[in-house]
Amino acid sequence: MQGFPILSIMLLVPTLAAVACLFLPARTAQWLALAATLVDFALGIVLWASFDIGGAQWQFVEHAPVFGRFSWSLGIDGFALLLIELSVFLMPICIGASWQAITKRVPEYMAAFLLTEVLMIGTFAAQDLFLFYIFFEAGLIPMYLIIGIWGGVNRIYASYKFFLYTLLGSVLMLIAMLYMVHAAGTTSIPALMAHDFAPSVQTWLWLAFFASFAVKMPMWPVHTWLPDAHVQAPTAGSVILAGVLLKLGGYGFLRFSLPMFPEASAQLTWLIFALSAVAVVYTSLVALVQADMKKLIAYSSVAHMAIVTIGLFAFNRQGIEGAMMMMLSHGLVSGALFLCVGVIYDRLHTREIARYGGLAINMPRYALFFLLFTMASIGLPGTSGFVAEFLSLMGTYQVSTWTALLCTTSIILGAGYMLFLYRRVVFGEIRSDEVRIMPDLSAREWALLAPIAAVVLWMGVYPESFFAPMRKDVGTLLARIERAAPASDSRPTAGHVALARTRAE
Repeated sequence: MQGFPILSIMLLVPTLAAVACLFLPARTAQWLALAATLVDFALGIVLWASFDIGGAQWQFVEHAPVFGRFSWSLGIDGFALLLIELSVFLMPICIGASWQAITKRVPEYMAAFLLTEVLMIGTFAAQDLFLFYIFFEAGLIPMYLIIGIWGGVNRIYASYKFFLYTLLGSVLMLIAMLYMVHAAGTTSIPALMAHDFAPSVQTWLWLAFFASFAVKMPMWPVHTWLPDAHVQAPTAGSVILAGVLLKLGGYGFLRFSLPMFPEASAQLTWLIFALSAVAVVYTSLVALVQADMKKLIAYSSVAHMAIVTIGLFAFNRQGIEGAMMMMLSHGLVSGALFLCVGVIYDRLHTREIARYGGLAINMPRYALFFLLFTMASIGLPGTSGFVAEFLSLMGTYQVSTWTALLCTTSIILGAGYMLFLYRRVVFGEIRSDEVRIMPDLSAREWALLAPIAAVVLWMGVYPESFFAPMRKDVGTLLARIERAAPASDSRPTAGHVALARTRAE
């Protein structure tokens, strides 16, 4: 498979389907979009099965010069593989979630989602700097349309806020990219990852990229666009926004900030830790007082993504592997929680927590799925959330005891707002006739939630399946950044000991 252009085909299939959807009736466009996403999912399985865990760092490489230094250059490592698998797994579920909920301009809606899939896969697979930037920024457009056209009452405000926040943050990144190409003489991302930029320049380049990635994550205090976007977006829009698009920021830190600017990353780790600690505590407390289910889950996403950033900047294997697992786990669990909200919203057309109660009586299957995803969000052992949070916090503890202590409060506060949400929605007495007549999960809804539940349990019981593809890449990244690892405030790490011995010799 290494010589087969599977990545280009995975981009071509949804592109052609998106164009075709624009000229088809609504029902036909739905079936075509579902078929295209299932084809990409099947190709994703082939990609996973063909990936050589012990092989070269970059696999399935495609390179075709276009003009000047710009080239159509694709390839993946273990990090990109896992995030592409997350994308192709969630996309058919998003199409299924929109089957009955979207009734206006259906062909255009399906085309927008297919284009989103193209741009997500392209971002993770791009090996040319400017090709990455095109995919990275173009992803704004279909999500802007999804929120602005098919969103809620305040969709225009939310879509403009989403677009402006994320676009303005990327202007500085483009300027930094132009300087990097001039200084290194190449647009190849693998080559730039091995290039040593001057430490004095690294700080400015790091800050320029940080301006974009922090908004994408989103990190506190540039997170305010996220709750509005989630509340106004249709259910499937919230699923793909929380499931994959928020991971672009984490992937950017992993692909650019750490390997290209290791000295600057070490010097500014205090900034990442400070912002992440504030985000965990502040957004968790804000989530506790929310009356809207979607807004509560949106604020919880900010807190969970803060765990990703502290893990990435812990400069050790546990932190980086935990951060990657957190991105995968959060993508599945938050997407599933938004689907659970969408299930009851389609029946009662409100997201107000106070309108519900007692759903376990007449919707027991729904209550079971909702409970599983609630526990995974909290980090219950046996679910994906436990593995991710434990490793991230353990890696952080090796570097900063106080940061780890503050961020561990996310477990306590997370249990507070998620269990409070679950109790008010699912338990108690049914207080209205509208809730009493709500039917349990349909076959379609069961088919949407069951695969996510299976993978959440799979990740929690046998996480090695997900560690194996990225283990060698984590080692390569650590070899690149270990020389600049920040000093621990509690005890020296193995990397510090080895570095000290080398200097002594």
